[in-house]
Amino acid sequence: MKRTLDYTGWPITTALVAFAWALPGHATDLTLDEALRLAEANAPSLVAQAAKFQAASSDAIPAGELPDPKLLLGVQNYPVGGPDRWTLDQDFMTMQMVGVMQEMPNRDKRQARIEVANAAIDRVAAEGRVERLRVRQATAEAWIARYSVERKQALFEQFFRENRLLATAVRAQIAGGQAQAADAITARQEAAELTERQDELTSQHAQARAGLRRWIGSAADAPLMGDLPRWPIAAPDFTRKLQQHPELSAFTPITREAEAKVREAEADKQSDWSWEVDYQRRGREFGDMVSVQFTFDLPLFPGSRQNPKIAARRAELNQLEAEREAQTRERAEQLEAELAEYQRLDRAVVRGRDSLLPLAQEKVDLTMASYRGGTRDLSAVITARRELIEARLKQIDVEGQRALTGAKLHFTYGESHP
Repeated sequence: MKRTLDYTGWPITTALVAFAWALPGHATDLTLDEALRLAEANAPSLVAQAAKFQAASSDAIPAGELPDPKLLLGVQNYPVGGPDRWTLDQDFMTMQMVGVMQEMPNRDKRQARIEVANAAIDRVAAEGRVERLRVRQATAEAWIARYSVERKQALFEQFFRENRLLATAVRAQIAGGQAQAADAITARQEAAELTERQDELTSQHAQARAGLRRWIGSAADAPLMGDLPRWPIAAPDFTRKLQQHPELSAFTPITREAEAKVREAEADKQSDWSWEVDYQRRGREFGDMVSVQFTFDLPLFPGSRQNPKIAARRAELNQLEAEREAQTRERAEQLEAELAEYQRLDRAVVRGRDSLLPLAQEKVDLTMASYRGGTRDLSAVITARRELIEARLKQIDVEGQRALTGAKLHFTYGESHP
């Protein structure tokens, strides 16, 4: 039985990546694709899965082999009484024995053990695919989270510039006698509030960068490059691919393993046997002897021995089938909910871009014009500006949430799983 380990190149790749990022002056921008590649090369959980796969492959090698033979050494018919007591070569019945014994499990049991080992390899490989999905999805989500925070931070340069223009306009209004002196404080209050919001974003950015560093290491400090990902989201295709979800696909080898364990338990009802060959040496005046014997198990009481074990293995198989059905229903529910959420977010992005943001900007322009004309007070301008700022930040949030939901759908149903 030959199994190929797909993770052989990972340590070399990891070392090369680490060396490359350690080079002085290395400032390569970090795209989402590069982050995903680095995550697969650096994630400790994937290295652990590779070792687990290697262990399962090694365990499978001796699965169908016979047990090791046993060496038998001993003395038979040793006298403890009479004139020849405590001697090895005086009594004709005393024999020094050396022999070999080999146990022979029945054929069905050995075949079942091979099937269990092969299914265990496939189960571990399926677990590796599930972990790879988790790593890629989590990395994409961390990249998107940092990207969204940095987009918000970039907006604050414009917010502060607009605040300075507002303060200039207020001073002009005050100088012209069209506004009160207290209006100057209102503009400064807005600047302080913007600084507070900016500090919150600084904290969020540090958290987002730490989340990305968890998956790709120091490369997470590199500048991001690219736009938010837009994967094709096709509901009919995803529904058809529901059974291909890695966690559901993993039930196939798990079920095969459980079925093989049932067959192994059933094989206990058949007799195992063993053979033994002994060479027996006696005194010089007596001839040496050779003995051959066979031993057979007698499964005479299956009701209290084999049958309960068989029932236990079948119950475990039934449990797996029920768990698979439960998880299939749960995944179907999640898929439907995530598709509905993606559609909602997609409409929200379009609505914000085409309606909410232009209307908020128009409101700011109108209230500012009224303030300059002396028909509105500064509080109306500040309120309109606050609504515009919130609309801009919310638009980034909605676009980020759409990308996060798209990542879940893409990596679970849209991406091919090796």
